[in-house]
Amino acid sequence: MPVVGPFRTSYEVEVILVLVLKGRNEIHSACGFRVTSIKIDPYLNTDAGTMSPCEHGEVFVLDDGGEVDLDLGNYERFLDIKLTRDNNITAGKIYQFVIDKERRGDYLGRTVQVVPHITDAIQEWIEHVAVIPVDGKDGPPDVCVIELGGTIGDIESMPFIEALGQFSYRVGAGNFCLVHVSLVPVLDVVGEQKTKPTQHSVRGLRGLGLSPNILACRSATALEENVKDKLSQFCHVPVMQLAANVITLYDVSNIWHIPLLLKDQKAHEAILKQLNLLGVSKEPILEEWTSRAQLCDMLHDPVRIAIVGKYTSLPDAYLSLLKALLHASIACRKKLIVDWVSATDLEATTAKEAPDVHRSAWNLLKGADGVLVPGGFGRRGVEGKILAAKYARENGVPFFGICLGMQIAVIEFSRSVLGLQDANSTEFNLDTKNPCVIFMPEGSKTHMGGTMRLGSRRTYFQVHNCRSAKLYGNVDYVDERHRHRYEVNPNMIPQLEDAGISFVGKDETGARMEILELPRHPFFVGVQFHPEFKSRPGKPSALFLGFIEAASGQLASVMQTPTRSGKSKRLSLFSKRGKILWKMLTLAMTWGTKKRKKKVSEDKGSSGCHSIC
Repeated sequence: MPVVGPFRTSYEVEVILVLVLKGRNEIHSACGFRVTSIKIDPYLNTDAGTMSPCEHGEVFVLDDGGEVDLDLGNYERFLDIKLTRDNNITAGKIYQFVIDKERRGDYLGRTVQVVPHITDAIQEWIEHVAVIPVDGKDGPPDVCVIELGGTIGDIESMPFIEALGQFSYRVGAGNFCLVHVSLVPVLDVVGEQKTKPTQHSVRGLRGLGLSPNILACRSATALEENVKDKLSQFCHVPVMQLAANVITLYDVSNIWHIPLLLKDQKAHEAILKQLNLLGVSKEPILEEWTSRAQLCDMLHDPVRIAIVGKYTSLPDAYLSLLKALLHASIACRKKLIVDWVSATDLEATTAKEAPDVHRSAWNLLKGADGVLVPGGFGRRGVEGKILAAKYARENGVPFFGICLGMQIAVIEFSRSVLGLQDANSTEFNLDTKNPCVIFMPEGSKTHMGGTMRLGSRRTYFQVHNCRSAKLYGNVDYVDERHRHRYEVNPNMIPQLEDAGISFVGKDETGARMEILELPRHPFFVGVQFHPEFKSRPGKPSALFLGFIEAASGQLASVMQTPTRSGKSKRLSLFSKRGKILWKMLTLAMTWGTKKRKKKVSEDKGSSGCHSIC
């Protein structure tokens, strides 16, 4: 199905365009088409790299080092593709592109204007990126999904709206489908679904030269038929019997139901009809999605993970982490419950100023089955993260440190085991006498954007019998995505290893530490890279899978020696034997649910935890 994944759960009024590309090749996706995606963000930033996670959510990192909007992570996960930095268009990129051309003299003295030069640049960028293969196969994709973020009427969106209006005219109606994503709010008092916001946004969109072919309406509940008819009449979008042009996207128990919801409403047929592709398409094959959605609904045995971070007020700041944990927990047949622990709440200062908050944070940490310390920047909350790492290390609680989380583990070990009380990172204390984490020599101290160690880098295993190597399938190396300016001080490695840390993964030079373990701990792993960015539904990240297995008490029993080819001996949920066992599990879990007298977990609570599925 060409547009299964990019639908957001936020209430922004957005435009999603489906563009058909010429030169169709091998047919193998859900409806038989190869798909690529482009996200347009109208802000003036060149990329998302310097934006605060608390304001804009996480910064997603691509293989080529692009720091992009988190929506590209959704595209990669749902479509199982690898995008490039050019798949994220921003106003900053477009204006810089045009200004660079003007400085070179490419416009031959003409006056450079928004129309036609900016709008032409937007169309040129789309046409160039849309034909780049992103699925590892040769030849251009068949369909390109383009999301224009923001709200209809925003000043910064105007050049993009104009460019897309011109573009639709150029390529023709049969090659262009416009899906308008809008909110249909429900008044709690009377339960009435209000169509006015959608009517006004469509009116504004049509006034700018674009008429939607399909309405995708977000609502708490399914749209009533009279509401659909009203939207169809006032927005000039037909309601057809065979394919729905007014699609209802209501709240569901888990995100895996969304593709099934779209299929049930024949959304794919409405899009394919608009693109004149019905005759060459296949029926969507969504057996895996169906199995995953049903399994997620039936999971009741909880696994509690405490995420100790500094951006915990906005879960989207750790979106890929949540998805990677979810992928792994489903593979382990566990219901994921995340306890958000603000790192500053664990510190002694909070104990003096807000003892109840301090006590609550520590109760969450001590009640967790596993502790995850994610990446981050800046001094705030660092001491709290160090305390969390110390608690996990001393009490045998599974610990997973990512990027800064790995550096935190080194700092804590240096202080507690080596006795270096002032051990620190030069990011937090330039004057420390024991800098166990230092600024990378190739980094820039004057420019922030795009100057970190970014993108896919190779990590070579130094110890092939270590836990991480086994989880990856006993391969010699792995390629994972990075985003950091600081690294473990190579001068301290002998001292740290003599005291018990094992740096089992290093870069190609052998001087940069990539993976650390504590061999005598049940599961204490730190990585300099971000494995969450490559986790996929049905294909969880190896390290996240090991972390959830350890937190569930399953790691010792499931850890087997895989083949040297890297193929794990774990049973796939979607293999023939796996499907049989899944059906048996479904029957058992259904029976167990009926017998259950006590509720094991709750979706939301006052203690800062919530379940994910």
